[in-house]
Parts: sequence; C-alpha cells; structure tokens
Amino acid sequence: MRRPGHTETLRVGLTGGIASGKSTVSRRLSELGALVLDADAIARALQEPGEPGYEAMVAHFGERIVQPDSGALDRAAVAAIVFDDAEQLAALNGIIHPLVRRETARLVSEVPPGGVVVHDIPLLVETGQHEAMDEVLVVQAPEDERVRRMVEDRGMSPEDARRRIAAQATDEQRRAVATAVLDNSTTIEDLLAQVDEWWRTRVL
Repeated sequence: MRRPGHTETLRVGLTGGIASGKSTVSRRLSELGALVLDADAIARALQEPGEPGYEAMVAHFGERIVQPDSGALDRAAVAAIVFDDAEQLAALNGIIHPLVRRETARLVSEVPPGGVVVHDIPLLVETGQHEAMDEVLVVQAPEDERVRRMVEDRGMSPEDARRRIAAQATDEQRRAVATAVLDNSTTIEDLLAQVDEWWRTRVL
C-alpha cells in the first residue's frame, strides 16, 4: 500500500521473544497493507540447494550437513554443530546474516514510494538492526505463558523452553529500543486491536 501524502518508505522493525505472538502481529500488518519481510523465511530460502547460503554453509561445515538422499541441508545437523559452540554459531551468522540483509535490501528497493515495510526479525535487538528502522514494534507476553505455548504448541520441555528464552534479548532490552510495545498477555482480539490502533495513529 501507499500512504497518502507520503513519499518515503516507512521501515518498521517487528520483534519479540519466542512464542510472544509476533507471528500474529505480522499477519495482521500484512492484512493492513504492509509488505512483511520475514527474516527467517528469507534465510531458509537462501539455504536451499543451489542458493548462496547453501553453498557457503557446505563449504564451511562440510558434507556432514547435507542429507545424502535429497541433497538438502540437514538442519538438525547444523543445529547440533552450532549448539553451545559460539565460534561455529558466529561462523553461521557470518554466512547467513549478510545474505539476508542483501536480499532484504533488494526487496525493499522494489517497494513503491510511501509504502510500509515491516521487517520481522527475531534478533532485531541482538543484531543492532533496530537502528535502521523508523519504528520498532515489540510484542511481549509473560514468560510463564510463553513457556506454556512452547510446551503445548511446539512439544518442547519446560527446561528447553526457558533456555530458548534466556538465549534471547530480555524484555527490558527490547523495550529500551521500542517505539511501541504490544501486550499479548490477554486475548488475540486485544492484541489485534492494539495493532490496528498503532496502524491508525502511526501509519495512516
């Protein structure tokens, strides 16, 4: 969509901890007319066979991360390599993050003047990408509720869920850079109403 009377692209960073409700907000923003760029989806696409991320990862980690039958990446093998290995995780991020940013820049360049681009980035704060945004939306939910969602919806153990939460930025760190905080502690309807109000007051 184009915003009436605006010529500059509005860049919005969307983030939130795991199981905070960020995907729900992302879908609503897309319905309202924003171009939503999902960093995780872009990263996955870049890791398909023949894509630059795939080639660079295989060159670094070797054939052990390739499924012998399909030739696709063995994501479980990659996860096992980088888990608890800061050096290998940094190497993986050093491969994927620049490629994601380059592809994102290409997609943003195709947005018409006055458009709204939402960058759905789980590690927006951790990677410092919030500094390039005009608006930063942070979705929050109580930790116990997030753990419950991960256990019930994703089959994680409570211990694993809390480890995932602890590995990310804290709510306080996200709030410190937010231009708006969306509270997902009650109902989906309430969360969507907050998104709609933000859109009405900050975008239109």
